[in-house]
Amino acid sequence: MNKKNLRHRLSQPRTIVIAMLTTLIVVAACKSNNFYSAPKVSAFKGGKLPAPPGMVYVPSGTILYKSSLDSGNVGKNISLSAFFIDETEVTNKQYRQFVNWVADSVAVTDYLNDDQYFLDIVGEDGQRRINWKRVKRVSPIWRSNDPAIQEQLAPMLAMKGSRRTLNPEVVKYRFSYLRSNGRADTEYVTDTVAVMPTEDIWSEDFPNAQLASMDANYFTHESFDYYPVVGVTWKQARAYTDWRGKELMANIMKNSYLSGYHLTFSLPTEAQWQYAAEGKLDPRDTISGTRLTIDGNEGKKKLAVNYKQGEGTYSQDGATFTVPAKSYTPNAFGIYNMAGNVAEWTLDAYSPSAIAFVNDLNPVLLYDANEGDSDALKRKVVRGGSWKDNGEQLNSETRNYVVDYEPHSYIGFRCVMSAVEMPTQQVKTRRY
Repeated sequence: MNKKNLRHRLSQPRTIVIAMLTTLIVVAACKSNNFYSAPKVSAFKGGKLPAPPGMVYVPSGTILYKSSLDSGNVGKNISLSAFFIDETEVTNKQYRQFVNWVADSVAVTDYLNDDQYFLDIVGEDGQRRINWKRVKRVSPIWRSNDPAIQEQLAPMLAMKGSRRTLNPEVVKYRFSYLRSNGRADTEYVTDTVAVMPTEDIWSEDFPNAQLASMDANYFTHESFDYYPVVGVTWKQARAYTDWRGKELMANIMKNSYLSGYHLTFSLPTEAQWQYAAEGKLDPRDTISGTRLTIDGNEGKKKLAVNYKQGEGTYSQDGATFTVPAKSYTPNAFGIYNMAGNVAEWTLDAYSPSAIAFVNDLNPVLLYDANEGDSDALKRKVVRGGSWKDNGEQLNSETRNYVVDYEPHSYIGFRCVMSAVEMPTQQVKTRRY
């Protein structure tokens, strides 16, 4: 039976299926003592779906979900449906593409107003549509050395020392989302987020350390292209996921398994993050927390995670600060650095007792605070530990939080996308 027929058969109402089975039994009993052979159920033979670029497929599974690491907290089992997740943290290069896209959009629509950069199409909102094929030939426009263009774009540019950069108050991304406020009266709202990361975040986080070189180079220099982006708030991370989800749609439509589906794209929920970090399908599978070492030459252990080994000891794992996003060995799902390197934003609002009231299927705690709300309502869950944290913070169950408007030099993020649930070998028809 092909996949199309299987999907059709599985989509029939339950009453019809029961009626069909009853008819088969009656007919079989009248004709002979043997039942007709039931059609075999075809499981998905691939084992996993082909993933979008830069992502890996995580099949459905179960984890033991806890509020903390207290020995008296037994937690509860929760189940996660299948999803795709970035194999690495979002890198400087990836985030710069987002910043340049936003900057080009602002440059074309607000300052240049040049017909060559527009299509002959006006949207329902009355706005002209950008000709991105034309823009990409000169992208990023804001870096143009043409004096006339520089003059027109002056309001969106700034100087940092001798370097030309973007004015963070001008380069903003606008997107809409379903606002959650803890009640049933959710609504779609439009938010505008400044997208430039805080480049001098290193010196802000460590005021008594000499880190001016990291401030000046980490986000902009090509030698850091494949390092995880930092200095990004939770709001900026969510804006990036909205943009990237739209950018990926063209590639998704080329995927024969995913074409035609409406798939959501976001930050990982706290539960998705923990499940992906543990790299196991069943909570009964044994793990001893995060593995910090691997076997090296001559019987010596080598560090396999980027974290702070002790007071003043940062570099024994191979680097003083962050490391490239594909450093060390990926886990069983093929995901890199779910522990250490940078801690990671998740979608969830933080509550110490979230485990008590979230669902046991795809749990998430959503809350979008207003600007005037207290910081207690703006706390978002951060997971994974970082290059500046000790080993205790690297455990997959450890929970921390940071308010949604605060960037740090040790917090990054990765993205997830929902996946289609595919029947596995477990559902294959068997003989009794």
